[in-house]
Amino acid sequence: RGHNLKLCTFYRRNPVRRFLSAVPPLGALKAAPHQTGADNLSDSPPETKVAESRPLAPSRDFRLESTGVHMACSAILHSSIAVSAAVCLLAAALLCPAAAFSPTAIPASPLRTASLRLATARGSLVPKLRLPKLGSRVPSVSSLRMAISDEAQISTSGGAGGFFTGSNPEDRRVQPENANGRKKFKVVYVVLESQYQSSMTIASKRINAGQDNVCIESVGYLLEELRNPETFEAFKKDVAEANMFIGSLIFVQELAEKVVEVVQPLREKLDAVLIFPSMPDVMRLNKVGSFTMAQMGQSKSVIGEFMKKKRQENGASFEGSMLKLLRTLPKVLKYLPSDKAQDARSFMMSFQYWLGGSPENLESLLLMMANTYIYEDTVTDEIAAPVLLPDLGVWHPLAPRVFEDAEEYNQWYNTEQAPLVGIDPKTAPTVGVILQKSHVNTNDECHYTSLIQEIEARGARVMCVYTGTLDFSVPVDNFFRKSGVVPDSVINLTGFALVGGPASQDHDKAVKTLAALNRPYICAVPLVFQSFEEWKSSELGLHPIQVALQVSLPEIDGAIEPIIYGGRDGVTGRTVPLPDRINLVADRALKWANLRIKANKDKRLAISIFSFPPDKGNVGTAAYLDVFGSIHAVGKELKRQGYDLGNFPNTADGLMDTILNDKEARVGSPYLNVEHRMTVDEYSQMCPYSEELIENWGPAPGQLNSDGQNLLVYGKRFGNVFIGVQPSFGYEGDPMRLLFSKSASPHHGFAAYHTYLERVFGADAVLHFGTHGSLEFMPGKQVGMSGSCYPDRLINSMPNLYYYAANNPSEATIAKRRSYAATISYLTPPAENAGLYKGLKELGELVSSYKGLRENSARGPSIVNSIISSARVCNLDKDIDDLPTEEEDAKDFDLDKRDDVVGKVYRRLMEIESRLLPCGLHTVGVPPTAEESIATLVNIASIDRPEDSIKSLPRIIAESIDRNIEDIYRGNNNGVLADVSLNQDITEAVRGSVRALVQRSTNSIGRVEAVNPVAAMMESMTGTPWTNALKKSGYDKIQDSELAPLFSYLEFCLQQIVKDNELGALVDALDGKYILPGPGGDPIRNPDVLPTGKNMHALDPQSIPTSAAVDCAKTVVDRLLERLYQDNDGAYPQSVAFTLWGTDNIKTYGESLAQVMWLVGVRPVPDSLGRVNKLELIPLEELGRPRIDVVVSCSGVFRDLFINQMNLLDRAVKMAAEADEPLEKNFVRAHAAEQAEQMGISVRDAATRVFSNAAGSYSANVGLAIENGGWEGEQQLQEQFTSRKGFAFNSDKPGQMDMAQDMFKSSLAKVDCTFQNLDSSEISLTDVSHYFDSDPTKVVAGLRNDGKKPMSMIADTTTANAQVRSLSETVRLDARTKLLNPKFYEGMLNSGYEGTREITKRLRNTMGWSATAGEVDNFIYEDANDVFIADPEMQKRLMESNPNAFRDMIQTFLEANGRGYWDTSEENLDRLRELYQDVEDKIEGVV
Repeated sequence: RGHNLKLCTFYRRNPVRRFLSAVPPLGALKAAPHQTGADNLSDSPPETKVAESRPLAPSRDFRLESTGVHMACSAILHSSIAVSAAVCLLAAALLCPAAAFSPTAIPASPLRTASLRLATARGSLVPKLRLPKLGSRVPSVSSLRMAISDEAQISTSGGAGGFFTGSNPEDRRVQPENANGRKKFKVVYVVLESQYQSSMTIASKRINAGQDNVCIESVGYLLEELRNPETFEAFKKDVAEANMFIGSLIFVQELAEKVVEVVQPLREKLDAVLIFPSMPDVMRLNKVGSFTMAQMGQSKSVIGEFMKKKRQENGASFEGSMLKLLRTLPKVLKYLPSDKAQDARSFMMSFQYWLGGSPENLESLLLMMANTYIYEDTVTDEIAAPVLLPDLGVWHPLAPRVFEDAEEYNQWYNTEQAPLVGIDPKTAPTVGVILQKSHVNTNDECHYTSLIQEIEARGARVMCVYTGTLDFSVPVDNFFRKSGVVPDSVINLTGFALVGGPASQDHDKAVKTLAALNRPYICAVPLVFQSFEEWKSSELGLHPIQVALQVSLPEIDGAIEPIIYGGRDGVTGRTVPLPDRINLVADRALKWANLRIKANKDKRLAISIFSFPPDKGNVGTAAYLDVFGSIHAVGKELKRQGYDLGNFPNTADGLMDTILNDKEARVGSPYLNVEHRMTVDEYSQMCPYSEELIENWGPAPGQLNSDGQNLLVYGKRFGNVFIGVQPSFGYEGDPMRLLFSKSASPHHGFAAYHTYLERVFGADAVLHFGTHGSLEFMPGKQVGMSGSCYPDRLINSMPNLYYYAANNPSEATIAKRRSYAATISYLTPPAENAGLYKGLKELGELVSSYKGLRENSARGPSIVNSIISSARVCNLDKDIDDLPTEEEDAKDFDLDKRDDVVGKVYRRLMEIESRLLPCGLHTVGVPPTAEESIATLVNIASIDRPEDSIKSLPRIIAESIDRNIEDIYRGNNNGVLADVSLNQDITEAVRGSVRALVQRSTNSIGRVEAVNPVAAMMESMTGTPWTNALKKSGYDKIQDSELAPLFSYLEFCLQQIVKDNELGALVDALDGKYILPGPGGDPIRNPDVLPTGKNMHALDPQSIPTSAAVDCAKTVVDRLLERLYQDNDGAYPQSVAFTLWGTDNIKTYGESLAQVMWLVGVRPVPDSLGRVNKLELIPLEELGRPRIDVVVSCSGVFRDLFINQMNLLDRAVKMAAEADEPLEKNFVRAHAAEQAEQMGISVRDAATRVFSNAAGSYSANVGLAIENGGWEGEQQLQEQFTSRKGFAFNSDKPGQMDMAQDMFKSSLAKVDCTFQNLDSSEISLTDVSHYFDSDPTKVVAGLRNDGKKPMSMIADTTTANAQVRSLSETVRLDARTKLLNPKFYEGMLNSGYEGTREITKRLRNTMGWSATAGEVDNFIYEDANDVFIADPEMQKRLMESNPNAFRDMIQTFLEANGRGYWDTSEENLDRLRELYQDVEDKIEGVV
């Protein structure tokens, strides 16, 4: 009833003969008492006596009194709608009175109309349908269009703003139509998932229809509905009138608090409170007579600790034992005389009924509680015992029973079901499906049945398993891995992590189980917090809480492809299949299965490479990756594995040659190599959404990837492997498109490219090569794609593998969720210390000389004078405010002042020298050498790891000389010469000892191998190499035992660094195997990132910020405010503009998130399950300063990954704004009050400070404009920033991003400081465009009333010694360590084509900072010009390696001058203009 999904369209494509002999006969026999319809309102109630508990078979032996019901149901059961419609959608109708089942009794719906029509024409109903075979590559375009049409026909009415669900509890209210003098009791229930809604409704109607002495009013609330203020008020009223309250799975902290707020004061008044697994605070509400859980979670108990220990030891077997105990204990307690025992028995019986889930079970639950706790007199004589399914089983909608043995199931399936549906069990692939038992219990399995039908329709076997616990590893082990038929792919339809469900997880156990199974593991998602109408109409897509619980957590298990496949009907609460999504899940599961079955020689692989910005010199763009060298390595491995690569080139250069059409673009070529010319007719016939692109791009073929007549697919095919160049976004150089607040659709060329991959080339899989392409950033929902989202449309059914940089888990996660990628991490290049060079090196030598002669009254001052002069030549005077002028003479300084001068210079030199920088580019499958591992290990050794009880090596060394490392760092930062020197000595000692460790494991060819046991034995007598190295450095008090934990850890890390599974993981994935998951991030902070070759995941978003991150955040914020306080004449900033990044918060576990909270003076607090979703205001007395206002600009990736944390931030700001405090002590409140008055809104609404892009859009497009030169002036860039980033998040309407540009500008106009974080040595300010793309420095200056440019600060937490620098300081440091550093640019030039592009990119990104902040010194451009342009030999090298990139470099220099960012000589400009013409001639082939 109330079902508005046009299922008939969907089901008409499915074969029906499979159902004809499997359905039990229907007869006009009197119903068994426990199967009587819920709405049978006969005055004489049915009998309810059931002798004992028994298993419930899933088949439905419907014995009905009504011929009308019989005819309708019989027709449906014999049609293609079959079991799913009869069992799931007509369950309510089957339980209605016979007289009510008429054409006017049930609202019209497509399903009902079809049912009645079919009932009149049995026998000649459906023609014989042919099953599609597995070998079919893709569905027809007509079926694709029909799938899109199907989804479009789903009703979208009832959607609500934000993420308030639009469903109405009144639809669940059941009232007795006629009490007839019966006693009436009221029950209110709150559930997380809606499958209990229908069962509770039916159970209540059964009581009202069948009981002589009692009737019931019941009303149910879905947990998410309590966010709505009006619904919450209704909930309060209902509970106040209730006799009994029931709650289940209340695991959302803020909503749990609402439940407690309402129920706790009324608990004593209520006759009974039943709470099934929920948050501890909610569980403590339980009240069943004298039985309570009031002490739950508040104190330790012997029994509690014992059970916790047993659970850890035995895992799922323990949970299974508890289930058995739950079933047997009530029988024991029955014979104990005490009231408490009987009350405990009643609670456990209630839990059994609840777990049973069927209307019959819930009816018995309600009657039992009424009998025992609501009324003193017995209201019914006998109550049915729980009717339960087996706790563990294999289920099929047409099976005669639930199987508890896999062999028995396979026997039934292969001999009965397979022949029925035309499947050959000997050759058919098998798909394993994991189900949630509660849906089977409550007969809410329509979405399961629909997917089973679709899989079988494609010629594949299905094995569906479930468990009564939340440890799904048990049925996976028992039924999948140990059965005679191991599935070829696995789909988890529960949406939960494999072990633990929503409350607690055991990811290690899950990974162990899935690795043993070794099959692709898809975790599809049913909608829980939204109806399907609300999901479809939402731009954000899946509800944020569900993203956290049912996308993020399964990803840690190694799950892929979070596709929505079923949705909650807004009226009935039943879960209904989403037709096109069901099709997609089935298609993709079988494509993965096909990779296991198909011979390698026959598999077709499409490799996509990127060109960004779109230019011939940028083909093969990927972060820190030698793309062509890596593809060549992959190609060689694939050939070794038996793949057909045809005439694959013998060298990487040869490969590049064929794709670029001419090696490194040295000779003019109008296009890259064109592999396919797609006519417009071919394109429109094969691409089902081609007409929808016309609105943005005009008719095909358009201007992009087109020759004016055809659409061009660039790339080259080698046998069964196609290497193609993915088209760009298409709007990079268009100022108007860059300004749009929402991104446009893909252009025709982009759609044609992906259409070619699937429908012309016929790819069995796609490999996206390197970080990153454009597909996953195309418009669509954030998470939970629909069939109209472009990432979903473009990738369609093709398995998507993606090589992604290990240090970028946030964008990798976007690829996983939006384009269904199974990521394979690759290592970033080995890091080295930047070192000193040229004038900096000479300056370092002067400092060393001074340290030996500092007390020499003649030589000391002379050297100091030279140091001052050289420091100015090296432009260090810009970093040292009080550096003496060259006119001053050091002879006039005393020793302390000379030491002070030299200490500050030395500190800056060591800052440059010790900074890590990646050298060269990584090649997939080539691990670092032993030598290349040292710098990374040194930094791993320099970080404290209290969670592992490991002290950092600098701390151990400092303690050995009775110093505290923090004091040394502090002195170093202040330029105290003694501490700067000591810090450098410690650094050198750390390097020496780590080198000794690595050399111990290095073989003759420079590779790491296992340590010889004999050598290890000798060390027990002679001491370890690292201890001896420390002694040579002068630190001889440190014992081996002190170093053992650290160096054991370092030895493990060394082995992980040099391991290699990047090629192995790809081969496994293409063989249809499971890719081991692993975290992404900074391998220095988290060595678990290593080894690479893992299916990368982020983290549980509800786990951040961690307590350690909060501590680090406090340190950084205190240093920031101290610096600003000093630089601003003793005044605190009133407002700070903050940028939050996804990757940074993953790497640091939420440090920058915690920084925002610390600025406003709010502390994050974990809930009872350890999830961070509570807040407390820090008192001003404890804070010791005013609350600082913030304007938070979240990256689009942060928005996608951490929308729950955006909620937390918004709540934190609102909490501060509403605090009753003096305005001079609370800048948040002061500004919000001012804005509230100006805008005529409340202070709470005026305290809107969390902003991002519109859903499905990313970045401010400032980077795109600068990278492509497509900007007219800085005003355009600033307008792009405010228009694209001006969408506000409001925790009062969670999940909704509203355009709020006026509020954004108003808040920015009050900013005194802009602030960003650097957390990793691998990515700094000029490595990527993201940082300046989101920098609002000049935006703020343009908005402030006084036009003053705000201070710009950067926190650097790349080392244990966290620093806060100005933006200009950081840009200088970045330029000195990378762009101007021979170690960096020579390393890049050794990589040839791609390396030249990397150098050019950093120059252009440097200019980006000039454009957005004006914080780039002239000398940086001047020195870069001297290095790359003024040197004829360097010109030649750049010209030969990548002339297109060299042209872009020259153009950047000229643009920097033309825009006023670089002041230089006419001689330099003339040289640049001449060079530009020379390069143009070279590219065009003019001799």
